Amino acid sequence: QVQLVESGGGEVQAGGSLRLSCIASGRTVSGVAMGWFRQTPGKEREFVASINWSGSTPHYADSVKGRFTISRDNAKNTLYLQMNSLMPEDTALYYCASREDALATPLTSLYKYWGQGTQVTVAS
Repeated sequence: QVQLVESGGGEVQAGGSLRLSCIASGRTVSGVAMGWFRQTPGKEREFVASINWSGSTPHYADSVKGRFTISRDNAKNTLYLQMNSLMPEDTALYYCASREDALATPLTSLYKYWGQGTQVTVAS
């Protein structure tokens, strides 16, 4: 079992930045892919970014490409999401997730473990 706990959310003005963190516990996640997803009320959870086990292959949703950066520190069992140039449409509950496979994917259904989420609110 893997427990994931996100932190770093908050309220920021448009154009600002936030850095989300996700700490894993229970067992190491150094060999598995991880990702960030987000959800707003009434909508499906959507892919934001994913990264393979080594951190060498990040993938991004088109809506965040060039503004968000996903990274990981396997020694600390931690996943990060640096979010710059934030826009009001980035407002959502952000979730961290991990797979039981080394390869990253944008498919929500292929992630086994999920955190509780951290709220990001971007004011215009």
